Amino acid sequence: MIFAKNALVDHPKHGRGRVRMDDGESVMVKFDHGIEDCLPNELTPVKELEESARSRIYDPGVNVVTKILGNCITSVNDAWGVFSRSKINLLPHQLWVCKKVLETWPTRWMVADDVGLGKTVEAGLILTPLLSSGRVRRLLILTPASLVGQWQDRLREMFDIRMSMYSPQSDTDKSDYWNTHDKVIASAHTLRKDSNGRWERLLASNPWDMVMIDEAHHMNVDENHGNTLAYELAHRMQKRNLIQSMVMFTGTPHRGKDYGFLSLLKLLKPDDFDPNEPLEDQVQKLRTVMIRNNKHKVSDMKGQTLFTPVKSVQETYSYSPEESYFYDKMTQFITDGKAYAAGFDQQRQRMAILILITMQKLASSSVAAVSKALSNRLKKLKDASNKITEVDNYLKEMKQLQAEDESSNFDEISRLEEKIFENINKTIKVNPDEIPALEELLRAAEKIDKETKIQRIMDVIDKSFNNRSVLFFTEYKATQALLMSALIERYGEDCVAFINGDGCIEGVKHPSGKVLTFRDTRLNAAKKFNFGKVRFLVSTEAAGEGVDLQESCHTLIHVDLPWNPMRLHQRVGRLSRYGQKYPVDVVSLRNPDTVESRIWECLDYKLDRITLAFQGAMDDPEDMRDLVIGMASPRMFATIFSEADESMKGDKLNTWFNSKTATFGGEDAVSVVKKIFGNVARFDFGQVAHQIPKVDLPDLMPFFKALFAVFAKRPTIVDEVRLSFKTPKEWLDDFTIAERYNLLFDRSSKGLEDEDLAGVGLKVVDRAVQTARKMTDCLAVVSDIKYPLIVFGISDKITDSDSPVKTTVAGMEHTQDGIWNLLKDWEIIKRLNPIADKPRSQALTDSKIVDQDIPALIKEARENLERRVDDLELPYHIPVIEGLACLVPDNK
Repeated sequence: MIFAKNALVDHPKHGRGRVRMDDGESVMVKFDHGIEDCLPNELTPVKELEESARSRIYDPGVNVVTKILGNCITSVNDAWGVFSRSKINLLPHQLWVCKKVLETWPTRWMVADDVGLGKTVEAGLILTPLLSSGRVRRLLILTPASLVGQWQDRLREMFDIRMSMYSPQSDTDKSDYWNTHDKVIASAHTLRKDSNGRWERLLASNPWDMVMIDEAHHMNVDENHGNTLAYELAHRMQKRNLIQSMVMFTGTPHRGKDYGFLSLLKLLKPDDFDPNEPLEDQVQKLRTVMIRNNKHKVSDMKGQTLFTPVKSVQETYSYSPEESYFYDKMTQFITDGKAYAAGFDQQRQRMAILILITMQKLASSSVAAVSKALSNRLKKLKDASNKITEVDNYLKEMKQLQAEDESSNFDEISRLEEKIFENINKTIKVNPDEIPALEELLRAAEKIDKETKIQRIMDVIDKSFNNRSVLFFTEYKATQALLMSALIERYGEDCVAFINGDGCIEGVKHPSGKVLTFRDTRLNAAKKFNFGKVRFLVSTEAAGEGVDLQESCHTLIHVDLPWNPMRLHQRVGRLSRYGQKYPVDVVSLRNPDTVESRIWECLDYKLDRITLAFQGAMDDPEDMRDLVIGMASPRMFATIFSEADESMKGDKLNTWFNSKTATFGGEDAVSVVKKIFGNVARFDFGQVAHQIPKVDLPDLMPFFKALFAVFAKRPTIVDEVRLSFKTPKEWLDDFTIAERYNLLFDRSSKGLEDEDLAGVGLKVVDRAVQTARKMTDCLAVVSDIKYPLIVFGISDKITDSDSPVKTTVAGMEHTQDGIWNLLKDWEIIKRLNPIADKPRSQALTDSKIVDQDIPALIKEARENLERRVDDLELPYHIPVIEGLACLVPDNK
């Protein structure tokens, strides 16, 4: 048998395609994935729509409707991911990000959305159609160490995407780890260390179809100091062509230096960006590589704003006489120490200043925190065996963690600061009589029975947040224990949970006088708080990133204020997230008599001025302000807090502060933010609302009913969102498909444990859709439609098209007054679902009472679609339109 050019054929492995050439020995066929040479006996001819129309060969209506729905489901999901198995409701901006990323292949994007917009949901939406279609088989996800488990859990729980967690112990010369694991999630912190030949094994492995990088700004590049190890690893993988597609996620893409920002973009698109060229010459290309959405612009499917406002207030308190005495003594100790250290050599001076800064930070948190550190230091000073080499190790480790600038490191940095403070031996004194001075400070601390800050927090809770859940943030575990003790004393021992870096809190005082130690995981503490099992959660910075706490709480209290405003933004992001039903109240505690409080007043004023600079020029001035904060060096903030003199007030303080922060929020920084974020791709509901598919998982249920009618079977309809059925025998050749299913077609329902959430990515759903698409039925008469509907598949004539969406379905509907309506794939689903929902009704019988010229109708529909194909905004070079199916009403 000789196949004619452009004949439609089926292949058992490659699916459906069109013949390009038949030379007698083999047949060249163009399939969705490309061109293949096939043996003639492997190909089965498929009847064409036009051929059936000319011959008036009618098929069962249920078959044609099912085939159309199967093709439409694939079409809309490949572009938007709308039928993914996400267990939370999908939002327009998330669908838009998915569509934007999937418009080209290989795809290279930086998704720089604001905190709380759902980056793991966006990642899952992007991955679902790629994994389901087989376009992505090898997937590598790199995240900060503290988020590896969360990414793994969320992708599995929300999308049923199952990733292997990288284990250094399993990665050996003999294990061939990287070629035997196709879906890996790994800590970038772990991978960057080239231990035991790890890099060479990774660089010698098979290429990755997709690499996703979370918190990509940590892969920093400095023009003077070179690449970070994480960037260097990604760069080497790129040079060896091991990365086909790459998606980066970061909330702060520009960290103050154009070179580092452009280096990240060069990693994504090497031909378009160059860190050695001016940013101004390259900003016009940003919208092809960078997406930025902020909380104030995203909405639900009705265009309603999603995020509740954040209301920040400052509560003040004053020291008791005992606290004032202690604070004055501490201030004098630090001032004298700085003067004393001025005579040291550079290394000893650096260590001495570090001690004094740590004391200052601890004291601003609580007397309990600094007292604990003072007591431990005093013991070490009296211990002659203390070694300076131990401190050197602490310093080296802390410097490395600070360079990484990862929020997951903040708890460990605080711990190391305390260790350095405690362990620097007596040759590095910060006072000629340090031991007596420390003993005097500790005696002053012992006279403080109650800390006024903690008492003020209790008063604020009772007065303003009675019966509310409250989230607290502090930098230090000693303050964490102090606050937990106060909460337990007033509200009972089961009122509070905690989160910190090591899952252990010591020194919690029970009203009975016992001193308790608690242990808990971050995940378990968050669950207890979200489910309302505890009223309070006291956290260190370990919960400042990657933990969602908005389910039962809309109140946050900063027990102390970190020396970096960006960390405040990250803290608030735990509550100001999608799903938050109430305005978020944020309280900061300040003592106006302290220099730290006065510095914060100066910072607040400067941040307000930055916001003002963006008003009128940008959509969201507050979002732009946060980006400017992200660009600032953390060292600048540490400098202004550590070097501020307690005696500075008023104009003197303002003049000093302005000199120290001259470049922060200046015209250069504001200009960079305007240039970058005025040129990125961003979601705008008003502009894209008409594009967003108005379908979701419940719209799959009629398709399943119709498909089972094709098999002459009837599933059990449990309720309006649940089906139960025995799997068709034909599908059981796939061992991953079960013999029976209870499918749930609703994301918002709380399904039973024995139910599977339906959606693309579930094997039985993928097989059902695949079965429908392979059906050859194409022409039917249906009584329950008003007008003829001709459905077409549109693909790209260019075989190396870079779009992962291989076929887009569209329909042309011919109304009574002769007008042709263009229907998108999802609109066809909506149009046919009422018919598919009752597959055994009279609507799908084999009635053939038709008096129309169907071939002429199809021809006219095609011509109208050709004129309007640009309205679909397809990512194809040369669109090719092929007839898929035709439904016509009968004339009864």
